[in-house]
Amino acid sequence: MRILLVGNHVLDRRKHAVKFYGMLSKHLRGRGHLVEVIHPGAALERTRLGVLRPWLAAIERRALFPLQLRGAAQGFDLVHICHQEDAIYVGHTAGVPATLTCNDVLDIAAAEGKIPEYRGSNAFRARQRKTLRYLERATHVVCSSWKTSRELGSLLELDRQRRLVIPAAVEVDSSAVSAECIQKVREDLGLAEGEHYLLHVGGNQWYRNRPGLLRIFRMVRQRTGSGLRLVVAGVPLTDDMRQFVAANLPKGSVIEVANPDDSSLWAIYAGAVALLLPSFYERSGWRIAEAQSCGCPVITSNRAPMTETAGPAALYIDPRDEAAAAEAIASKLEGLGSLRNPGLENAKRFHPEAVFSAYESFFLGVLRTRRVTDVVIAANEAESVSTQSREG
Repeated sequence: MRILLVGNHVLDRRKHAVKFYGMLSKHLRGRGHLVEVIHPGAALERTRLGVLRPWLAAIERRALFPLQLRGAAQGFDLVHICHQEDAIYVGHTAGVPATLTCNDVLDIAAAEGKIPEYRGSNAFRARQRKTLRYLERATHVVCSSWKTSRELGSLLELDRQRRLVIPAAVEVDSSAVSAECIQKVREDLGLAEGEHYLLHVGGNQWYRNRPGLLRIFRMVRQRTGSGLRLVVAGVPLTDDMRQFVAANLPKGSVIEVANPDDSSLWAIYAGAVALLLPSFYERSGWRIAEAQSCGCPVITSNRAPMTETAGPAALYIDPRDEAAAAEAIASKLEGLGSLRNPGLENAKRFHPEAVFSAYESFFLGVLRTRRVTDVVIAANEAESVSTQSREG
């Protein structure tokens, strides 16, 4: 197959999206397919007109890149748009079949008033409603979770849209979770021999529930009477959160690690008592799969897609009942290690070989239904097709 991947705009900060289409292109090429990636806004990488860049980006995103895509797509069998926010490009592939990955519809649902905690500004709601209209044009969509598939279906109510659930891929370098790497990150974190820590990874978005995380952690410490610490990796805490920590927790009990690189983060996962993720919502829950891939037990909210991602290998809590959550964690803290092996087994579902094999089959299926006279046969179907030909 000849596949053109549409990556995110160069000014967008979607780190996970970049990682996704990087892995997708690598694994498809490894399977013998010709794959190229095209980005909206590539010309802006050389532009130094700071204040004008957002305006230029809007022009390029909506007017110039669609023209570029129409020309580029003609040399390919299929175009895959790697993020739902770029659904605007579905109708600009010059007749070449277009497919799309939809990780979540959280922002769209918020704009539609389905999430009472957050609706956003008028501009935000208008932008998300446009994205929903573009999504209506997509006939073949990969959703990263069943939750996303169900929610997208309820928003669109389209019978003609084919949706397939393929989870997000997680790729962890096993050498990064060695005993030596774990010991090094412990030293970097300032942890003494025998000190234990819970880990939280993410940002300060409202749905990540970081204030609740800190309150739950405080109660866990009170109930256990231990010197348990909390490592917060990713986006730094806000000033309000730091003030809560200073007023309610011993100095040094919360350790911030701002935006660690992958290798460091994997080692931090591997050395943790557990990942604590008491989110109200999650976009795909891939941090859970990443933690399990590193042998880190998971404590997370008892709602989808967290339950869907973690499967039976997690301790589930109600993020709205913080006292009960803290009690459950404190009572089972010493036994959380029993979740390591089940978590590793569950994480196999997110291994790139499994995920991108499913993507390959999906792409082949789209082309088979599109090109009856030019059928591309998958390796595992070659024997059955050959048998049918001989029988005919």
